[in-house]
Amino acid sequence: MRDEATARVLELWTVGADLRRLPDGRWLFTLAAPVEVRADRAPGLPVLRTAAGGSVTLGADAPDLTAGQLALAAGGSTTTLAVAALAPLDPAERLDLTGLTVHRPRPLGPAVPEAAPVAEALPERPHPDLRAAARIAPPSERARRLTAERPERPDRRPRSARQPRQPRRGGHRRARVVAAIPVIILLLPLLWVVLTSAASAQRLPSWGLGLLVAFAVVCVRSWRAARAAEVAGTVPAAADGASAPVGARPGRPLFASLRAWLRSGWVLPAAGSAQAASGATAADGASAAARAKPRRPLFAPLLARLTMRTAGGLVRGRQARYLRELTRAFEQHQFEDALRDAIRLSGGRAAGEESWLTLGLPRRHAGELRATPRAHGPGGTSVLSGPDVHQHLAALYRGAAEQLERSGRIDEAAYVLADLLDAPAEAVGLLARHGRLTAAAELAEGRGLAADLVVRLWWRAGERTRAVRTAHRTGVFARAVELLSAEDPDAARELRSAWAEDRRASGDRLGAAEALWPDPALRPSAAADLSAAVALGGPTRSRALPYLLALGAGDATRALALAVLDSTGDPAHTGRSVLAAGLAQLPAAEPAVDRELATAAARAVVRDGGLGGTLPEREERARHQRLLGRADPLVAADLAKPRRRPATRGASGAVGHTAADRPGTLPVLDAALLVSGSVLVACGQAGVRLLTPDGRTKAHWDVPADQLVLADHGGSALLVASYGQTREVSRLDLATRTVRPWTTLRASRMARSYDGRHLITADGDGIVVLDALASGPTAVWRELGREERLVSDVARSADGCAAVVASALPDGSPLLELWHWELPGWQLRSRQRLEGYQPLQSVPLAAGGLLAAELPEADGPSDDDSTVLRLVTGTGPGHRLAAAEPSGPIGDGDHWALPALDAAGTGILLHAGSGPSAVPAATVHFPGADLRHAPGLRQHADAVTYWHRSGRILATSTDGTTLRASLRVTGTR
Repeated sequence: MRDEATARVLELWTVGADLRRLPDGRWLFTLAAPVEVRADRAPGLPVLRTAAGGSVTLGADAPDLTAGQLALAAGGSTTTLAVAALAPLDPAERLDLTGLTVHRPRPLGPAVPEAAPVAEALPERPHPDLRAAARIAPPSERARRLTAERPERPDRRPRSARQPRQPRRGGHRRARVVAAIPVIILLLPLLWVVLTSAASAQRLPSWGLGLLVAFAVVCVRSWRAARAAEVAGTVPAAADGASAPVGARPGRPLFASLRAWLRSGWVLPAAGSAQAASGATAADGASAAARAKPRRPLFAPLLARLTMRTAGGLVRGRQARYLRELTRAFEQHQFEDALRDAIRLSGGRAAGEESWLTLGLPRRHAGELRATPRAHGPGGTSVLSGPDVHQHLAALYRGAAEQLERSGRIDEAAYVLADLLDAPAEAVGLLARHGRLTAAAELAEGRGLAADLVVRLWWRAGERTRAVRTAHRTGVFARAVELLSAEDPDAARELRSAWAEDRRASGDRLGAAEALWPDPALRPSAAADLSAAVALGGPTRSRALPYLLALGAGDATRALALAVLDSTGDPAHTGRSVLAAGLAQLPAAEPAVDRELATAAARAVVRDGGLGGTLPEREERARHQRLLGRADPLVAADLAKPRRRPATRGASGAVGHTAADRPGTLPVLDAALLVSGSVLVACGQAGVRLLTPDGRTKAHWDVPADQLVLADHGGSALLVASYGQTREVSRLDLATRTVRPWTTLRASRMARSYDGRHLITADGDGIVVLDALASGPTAVWRELGREERLVSDVARSADGCAAVVASALPDGSPLLELWHWELPGWQLRSRQRLEGYQPLQSVPLAAGGLLAAELPEADGPSDDDSTVLRLVTGTGPGHRLAAAEPSGPIGDGDHWALPALDAAGTGILLHAGSGPSAVPAATVHFPGADLRHAPGLRQHADAVTYWHRSGRILATSTDGTTLRASLRVTGTR
């Protein structure tokens, strides 16, 4: 009875109704407004309203009731009750919510989430120390005396470790006086020697003139250094860069500086050393910063050459003695001393590097005899740098390396090859032959050897995670597996499986299957990935179907392939050409099925005029012949040869497209046409929708998103909701159509595509590459930072990315450059200086270009309102076009568009183009669209998608000639 009464109350409940409990247990249900009903059809005992506003039941005698009173007839008598005194009842307490999903309302204004901290997982460059592993004893006293330029006192602290003294008044004046005393003392005897020689020879000797010039330079530079010390508060610095404090004894620092200057020469930074050469230092855990060019001595080469002309015999004798002692040590197999005293040989110098002459002997190697992972910088040229001496030392080192390897002293042999002979590849091969795989991998990675070699060594050393990350970051999976197959087939099969798992985790199901396919033993494990790839539709489905048919898939797969081959429409968009090309390379497992499919594919090739134009003409003919050889002979004999169809283009060269003439009902903040033909749309707080080409909803996710970050392979996407610089990111698997929250992070900029794993973002420290498959935001690579600053969005494609970077010249003036990196290895390929950069009128392109729009001036001549589009980094002329009230260009990847008003001034007209050309290839018209809401574009797969916030989307082929989709977002199913 209670359940029945509850059902009656809920059926009649409206806003303003009231439910209370009577003393006898019955309920009093008061409607929000009086209802006229027949007594025999009422859901309960009717209650009447009196003229005075009271309530009475049938049979009650109480005509004088007022509002708020109830007359209740029971047992032949009438009882009067106050309604307000009755116990209220809440019908919601009797609702059964079992099986229902509870939705809790959220505030209209979204709260800003708290960003998660970014974990650092930057790859660190290894620092192997083979000398420590070899347990080499300290150097001998005899060898130390032979090569030491100046004996070091063990009880003397380095100058940088001394405590600075308090400054004393008049220290700068005394510094100048003391600086003048040695100049005068040395100058007078020098003048006497020069003048005496000139008088005896009746002319000034050339060596005397050289000494006078060199000494004059010394005096001028010493005096300028003293003057600089007076301004900076320090006296001249020693050769090691430590400055002496004001108030210290000025004589000793000055002579120490002079002695160090005479020995090694003053050095000046090479031009341009303050500029960055990004890429390598990021592997050390820091942001990719400048690689400074080696500093070269300024006056030491001049003094050394003058000395060689005057005292060359003495210098050559000293160097010859060193060479004899070193040779004797190697020949007597005294490798401990010989390797410590040996000098490093360089196989060659980079272009632009200059050598200089030094007179000092090489310093003794004080560390461990172990190959170091970092390459040494270029050194000076000495008397020992001649070709004969170089060949002699190289022969000594080669023989020593062979002898050390035969003796089992592998670490020392690797030290000779890597550090002395500058042959790190040979040292890596030596270590790998003797099972020192970890040391070999560290040396190969530290010296920047081939990435596939580094991956193979880390994999064989057991560092599987490091090998996979390195392979993914550098894109050398295929090469590493191929080379490892010749060394260790079992390890190669395991690496191939890890490659497929990495592709699978990033959402690239077809990539995982293609990674497994070359190994016949692993092909059956690719079936699930191929089925998931077929679910994506479009060209991805067509590339997966031949693999499934080769595995012996059933009738459903055969029927799907035939349906694709017999379909109409654009062969590239439907995947018909891709399927025919795949079937030509990969026959089906069943002969009858293969003949049927080959026949249908051959017909499709003739009907489409080829295989879509993506292959060379010779390769297309060869694949067509393969299809004919497996097709039905009668059909093959009747088929004509395929003829390519020329592309059609309008007379003006730009194809025009027009979007829907009226807005949709949902806002569009980002959109992309997928390979399946569906359109993925981000509608802000209204969630994300997957639409058909005609606008019907296929799937809807209640996840706020105003930006889409699509994977290059099209199998996954990141959904980004921005709250200022705080962004909530979720992962979307397009194959299974599932969404999972990922993280909340702070980023000022974010690239609009990624490779399925590495997401490019930007913060105050520069470019940060995050691992999108980690549990939280984890930085795996950094670029820029320090003195470089990102001032534009990052234009990215699968092969590279570009951005405008601001830095400072040595004089403090700003420098703007367009940086271009090659992906996936982040090799910096170019840095082009920009003049007159306007951020609101320029857009970078992923291939390394910068498109700039020269807009008409507001106060310029009224007869010239044209806009000039030109590539700042190109060599061709700009393109002039008539555009009414244009705004700054927009872009994605290598595609760009210039928004402007249409001819009527009531809509938006996009002049769109791509690549290194500034000439528009197509126009896209949004009638009635407001220019205050900027349109957008996105390049993904083989299509370019244009959208406007008013709820309209239009997609074309990449060349702009073919319309792929045009729809309004209304939310209908």
